[in-house]
Amino acid sequence: MPNNNNGISPEMLILIITATFIGTFSRILSIKLDYRQYPNYPNGYLIHAVTGGLAAALGAFIIPSLMAKEFTAVTFLALGIQHFRDVRKIERESLLDLEGQEYTRRGEAYIDGIAKIFEARNYIALLVSFATALTIQLLQKLMNVPAWIEVVCGSIVGLTLFYMLKRHTERQKVQDIATITEGKIEIKGSDLYVDDMLVSNLMGREEAKEWFLKDGLAAVIHPNHEHYQIPLLNSGQRQAILFEVTRRMGQRKIYSVQNPSNGKIIIAFVPIIKNFNLLKETISLTPLLETVKKNPELLNIKKGG
Repeated sequence: MPNNNNGISPEMLILIITATFIGTFSRILSIKLDYRQYPNYPNGYLIHAVTGGLAAALGAFIIPSLMAKEFTAVTFLALGIQHFRDVRKIERESLLDLEGQEYTRRGEAYIDGIAKIFEARNYIALLVSFATALTIQLLQKLMNVPAWIEVVCGSIVGLTLFYMLKRHTERQKVQDIATITEGKIEIKGSDLYVDDMLVSNLMGREEAKEWFLKDGLAAVIHPNHEHYQIPLLNSGQRQAILFEVTRRMGQRKIYSVQNPSNGKIIIAFVPIIKNFNLLKETISLTPLLETVKKNPELLNIKKGG
């Protein structure tokens, strides 16, 4: 309970510290440093951990503010939410500024999705912190239990909510809707074929032909069902796949074509690291973009058998 004469009571201090810690911890758990290398260690970790901590602190102070009848604290909550929107804007602008520094562009659709995710994860930290604080407050009001039980119960509720929200916001990947196989590269005259499908007619030089035949790799992306062609043939989705592939494996030359008749996408390139298993894994783990998920039916795994 708030104590207007002597500051914050020990019970309320336990509530604030526990809720802030659990909310910040949930934000740190959601930061992934994988082959995509974003956010980058250590600066990216620090930035997102700090903003997550601020979000958690906002969630933790909602209950004490209401108990003290400080309803003006809602203003700070609104300012905090505006700050998270600014974080999204800054992330987007930062990634757009780096577009010319990679082997291949991310594409605006991919960048927009990344920025939205970072904004959403701050809201998750806020909600987890609030749920933790609310649980502790209810236990303090309704049950006479030791403080450590309040902390444990509040932490369990907060982390359970984090798990549920994380599962709900988790993005599907290309592997959920498509199968990736290795394509057979052939040179016929000045034409490049993969699995008998024309990819390019610009292979005139003998050096280029030998280069592709010796060091080239090709992957064929097969949609598992007919309606999965729609998200896979989306230009933003294809650009995201090309970006992840070239960033992880490097590139000397790359071609990408699609077959509208069967929805297959072919990626043929000369990588710096020649490893088809690595290529297959990278394509499989590329996330499906928000822009291709506007119609939930498009990604309904049960649809079409």
